[in-house]
Amino acid sequence: MIVPMAHILAFSAALFIMGLSCVLARRNLIMILIGVEIMLNAVGLTLVGASALWHSVDGQIFVIFLMAMTSAEVAISLAMVVYLSRRRGTITANDFDGMKG
Repeated sequence: MIVPMAHILAFSAALFIMGLSCVLARRNLIMILIGVEIMLNAVGLTLVGASALWHSVDGQIFVIFLMAMTSAEVAISLAMVVYLSRRRGTITANDFDGMKG
C-alpha cells in the first residue's frame, strides 16, 4: 500500500502547525520542547515521504541523522529543565528573563 505524497505533505503540515502552535502558545518549558519535537518529526516525515517518492535513500539517511541529533537535543534540554527547576523552582518560560535588555 502506497500512501500518496499529498497525504504525507498534508499530515506533516498539520503536525508542524500543531507543534508551532504548541511552541508559541505554551509557557511551560517541557511543552515547548514537545512542540519542537513535533515539528522535527513533521520534517522527518516529509523527508521520508520524499525519499520514497524519488526512490532515493538520502532522505532516510538524513532522518536517521536527525533522530540522533534530536535525541541528544532532548537529553541536554531535559537536563537543563531539571537544573532550572531545582535552582529556580519553576519551569515557566516567562520567569527566565535574565538576559532581557
